[in-house]
This record gives sequence, C-alpha cells and structure tokens, in this order.
Amino acid sequence: MSRSARAVLALPVVLLLAAGCGAAGNGSGDTGSAGTTTTAVSGPGKNATLAAMVPADVAKDGKLTIGTDTTYAPSEFVDDNNKTVGMDIDLGDAVAKELGLTADFQAASFDGILAGLSAGKFELAMSSFSINTERLQTVDMVSYFTAGTSMAVLKGNPAGLTLDTLCGHTVSAQKGTTQADDLAARSAKCTSDGKLAITISEFQAQTDVTLALTSKRAEAMLADSPVVDYAIKQTNGQLEKVGKSYANAPYGVGVAKNKGELAKAVQGAIQALIDDGTYKKILDKWGVGAGAVTKSELNPQTSS
Repeated sequence: MSRSARAVLALPVVLLLAAGCGAAGNGSGDTGSAGTTTTAVSGPGKNATLAAMVPADVAKDGKLTIGTDTTYAPSEFVDDNNKTVGMDIDLGDAVAKELGLTADFQAASFDGILAGLSAGKFELAMSSFSINTERLQTVDMVSYFTAGTSMAVLKGNPAGLTLDTLCGHTVSAQKGTTQADDLAARSAKCTSDGKLAITISEFQAQTDVTLALTSKRAEAMLADSPVVDYAIKQTNGQLEKVGKSYANAPYGVGVAKNKGELAKAVQGAIQALIDDGTYKKILDKWGVGAGAVTKSELNPQTSS
C-alpha cells in the first residue's frame, strides 16, 4: 500500500491536523475500538454456506474484528462525527453480514496491523494493503480492488518535479507502505548515480504525509492513486497530480494463515457482493469505481 490518508481525513481538515488525529487514528500505534459502522449500502444479508465456513473461534462472539488504519481517505478514515467511514469500511461491513457477523473495526497504525493479525489481535486486516510477495509470506490475502501509486505536488509544481527528478528533494510517504519502499529504492539509485539522495519524510498517518506537503515541509508526496485523487479534491486546489499512476496492484484483505477456511469464506463473500451489485454501489459511493475488479482471488500471483 500501500497503501497506501488515514485519521480525520475529510481533508479540508488537513491544514488543521498539524498534530495527527484523535484516538482512533493518531498514528501512535495504540489500538482501540473504532466502533461498528452502519452504512447506507448493504448486501442481502447472511449467506448460510459462507457462514458455515467461518471458524468457531471467530463466529462465537458474533463479531468480525478487523484491524484498520483510519487515516487513509477515501478507503478508511474518521469523519467529522467521529465515525469510521470509507470504502473499506462499507465493504468490510458487507462482508461481515454475508458471514452472519457484525464488523468490529479496530484502529491501529498501518505498519502494525499485519503483525497484529498474525498474533491473533485481529481476525481480518483491511486497510488498503497492496498484495505483494513479502506480505503473502506471512498472511493470506483476498483481492478486492486495484490501485497504483501516484505523486502529488503543490499546485503549479513549483519545483518542477517528475518521478525521475526526485534526487535531492524531500518527498513524504506513509511508513510501511509500498510508496516508502519505492522512495528508498529511488534514493539508492540517486546515490549510485552520483546524485543527492532523496530526503524521505515518513509518517505513521497519511494525514501527516499530506500535511507535510501542504505546509511545504515536503515538495512531493507518494500515496495510493485513490488517496491522492481524494486529497486533491479535499484540499481545495492546493495540490495537483504529476503524471499517471504506476505499479498498479490489487488490494487484499489479510487473513491469518491458521484460520482454516476463513480466507475462502471472505473470498466468497466479496465475490457474492461483486455479483449482486453491492460492491459497485460501495465503490461508486466513494468515487473509486475505476479500481473495481470482477473477480476476487485468494493469494493471487504478484510480480512484487
């Protein structure tokens, strides 16, 4: 991820967020309940066949505990009413209903969610995680969306930057994301070519990544394409995108490898939502229909 905007990211607020976001998304790594979200878009309800695939230890309390980093609008963020909302939140709610459960979203720092999943802290991880080889070594992943990486700069691109001219400049990205890894690789190439390294400003919360750019502490930022598009809209013309998105990859719901048929149940639930049209309604609600997929896959092959 990506991922990978996350804590009150209804982003006109970006300029007001000089210090992160509230308890649900402050980027500190603390985990607390973000509450169960009610959505305007819902599927047909419990699918008995899929519900029967859910392990007993998951189903026993009637909840599906989902780790998410709530600073990544429009995928997952905290709105002005202190509610956790977003494309992933609506989709996670709908998946839980298909499985006969209620989604219980738990806010956590992005780079700690998959470790928490493997440790049993969460039952699913749903936070705009790009599926890659490294993540598939530790967790199972169920695909549900496609996104690439985009670069944003201040309006007018005062430094005249492109993806190929970042050497010697300051670029912000969220910690633990594919964008942070990408910048590290680009910086290494800069120095191997005898140029100045990229100064990489990493933050726990995407809101702080965006704030670094709008406050001119960074000259560019890298984030997932839907996140950059949303930030541009929400910052009232302060930002613009440079070039096209690249390195498109599927997002995946993370499932611990010791959870029996849970991953297959999640895959079946997402496919059911795709087939009945609920999935499209959710993506259209958040303006991210361009990333829609027609097939959900368990542990799809990836080039990275």
